[in-house]
Amino acid sequence: MTGEHLTDGWEPDLPVADTLLRQYVFNLAAFNEIPAVAAGARVIRTDEFAAADLGRPAAMHNAATLLRPLPYDRPGATLDAVEGFFDGQGTGEAYLWSAWPTPDLRSRGWVLEGHPPLLVRVPGRPPPPVPAGLRVERVTGVEGLRDWERIAVDGFPYRDLQPWRPGVLLGEPVLDDQRLRLWVGYEGDRPVCMGTLFVAFGVAAVSLGVTLPEARRRGYWAAMAGVRLADEPGLPAVGVFSDMSRSPAEALGFRPVTRCTLWHRPR
Repeated sequence: MTGEHLTDGWEPDLPVADTLLRQYVFNLAAFNEIPAVAAGARVIRTDEFAAADLGRPAAMHNAATLLRPLPYDRPGATLDAVEGFFDGQGTGEAYLWSAWPTPDLRSRGWVLEGHPPLLVRVPGRPPPPVPAGLRVERVTGVEGLRDWERIAVDGFPYRDLQPWRPGVLLGEPVLDDQRLRLWVGYEGDRPVCMGTLFVAFGVAAVSLGVTLPEARRRGYWAAMAGVRLADEPGLPAVGVFSDMSRSPAEALGFRPVTRCTLWHRPR
């Protein structure tokens, strides 16, 4: 039919639930806004991208997320807007997430981080149990938040945030956002692992699961993944994993869907 609009799946007025990938993209954009909103820092959302900037080193939370593919024939306007949001506004590397391949951005000052795989797990399969010797607690207060944060900074590790100081990654107001759910695993009274879940737009995004080096190879990574999966058993679980963690994620029932593109830009 002449003049009929054929959706490309990424129009601004299209329901977020149109595809699982679209749900993940909007979930990721909202997740990256959490630390900035909690700190009263800058956020922006346009039809093309969402971005947040704490104005200081903040690991990967100074980030822009593309909400639709870059136009292959004219990507400059979107990239100009992303760079204009970050440049001259503070310190700490800025990141750019894309669920699709992008042009080569090195000439614009970006550094390619890689193409991490996006994995999906449908509901149904029971998660693994917590091994003996590990006690897992949901973070509900400041003390637990600081345990979670220290493991993230020292165990990932986030070298730009070391030495760890309270609040260097997440401020206390994040505890008021019920979409963000954090757990810490303890051996006795010693925090040794942590996990993160962000629930929004109909998907449960598993992210940032870290075990301290001296506590690895004890099944804690899988146990923490299982705790998060059990928290929203009726929702699809999604997550971007490293190639190193992809295999254990697939052992839990995750399946690869696509590879994302991740860039960072020094400033």
